[in-house]
Amino acid sequence: MKFTKLLAHTGLLSIASASCPALTEPSGYEWIAPTPEDSRSPCPGLNAMANHGWLPRSGKDIDLAALQRAVKGAFNFAPDALDQAFHIAVDFNLTTTGNSSTIHLSDLDLHDAIEMDGSLSRNDYFLGDNTHFDPVVWVSTANRLGLYDCVETEADKFVTVEKVAVARALRVQDAMRANPRFNASAAQQRGSPGTTGLFMAALWNDAAGAVPKTWVRSFFEQERIPYLFGFDPQARAEQDSQEIGALVGRILQVNVTLGGCPFSKPGLAGLGARHFHGFS
Repeated sequence: MKFTKLLAHTGLLSIASASCPALTEPSGYEWIAPTPEDSRSPCPGLNAMANHGWLPRSGKDIDLAALQRAVKGAFNFAPDALDQAFHIAVDFNLTTTGNSSTIHLSDLDLHDAIEMDGSLSRNDYFLGDNTHFDPVVWVSTANRLGLYDCVETEADKFVTVEKVAVARALRVQDAMRANPRFNASAAQQRGSPGTTGLFMAALWNDAAGAVPKTWVRSFFEQERIPYLFGFDPQARAEQDSQEIGALVGRILQVNVTLGGCPFSKPGLAGLGARHFHGFS
C-alpha cells in the first residue's frame, strides 16, 4: 500500500514539474503530509484542507467558524456549504473533543452517520478500514474514470459528469456484491451521488465544463488541493448549496445501465445540501 501511494505521489509530482513549473501553492497554505498524531477523516476534501492548513493541520478541535473559513478559502464554496455535515456530527454526538461545539476529523468515522458504504476511495466499514485511502478500491475508480489513460485529445484530460456517474454506479455495485452488510438505505442512496457531486463541484473547471484528471488524482491520491496543476478557486464564482445540488442532480440524471438493468436512483425532489455530507 505504501509503495502504491509512493508511486502515485512521485508520478503526480513529475507531471506537475514538467507541465506547470511556475505554479505554486498559496503562501502559508502549502501541502504538508499529516503525522501519525494528526486526526484525519474518511473525506479526502476535509483532509486536504487540513493538509494545507485551511483547517487546523492537526485535524483537531475544529469549530463551525473554522470550517466555514476553510471551505471558502480552499474551494470558494459559500461558507455554509458544509454546515450540514458539521451539524450532523454534533447532533449525532460524534464529537470526542469534550466540547460539543467542536469536532476532530476522526470523529466522522462512525459508519452510516456521515461515512457510508460505496465510497469512491475507501473500503466499506464491514470489510476493513473505512477511513484511509484504499489503493485497491481506488484503482477501480481511477480506471473507470480513465485517469491513467494516454492523452490523445483535449477531451482525454477531463472527467465529465457522465463518466463520473457511471464510475460511481459501478463502485456502488462492486460494494454491494462484496459486502454482505452493504447499507442500501435511502440516505446512502442519496449520499453516494451527493458526495460524488461535491468533489466534482470542489474541482469544477468552468471553461471545460468538467474536472481535469490531474486535479482528481491530486485530490484523492495525495489529499492535496491541485494548485500545482493550475487550480485557482478564486477564478470562478462562489458556489452555494443550490449550485452544488444542481451538479448532483446532473449526475443523477445520467442514464446508467449496469448488467442490462438501469441503475436505481432516488427521486430528485428536494435534492439539496442535506444530501451531501463530505467528499468521500
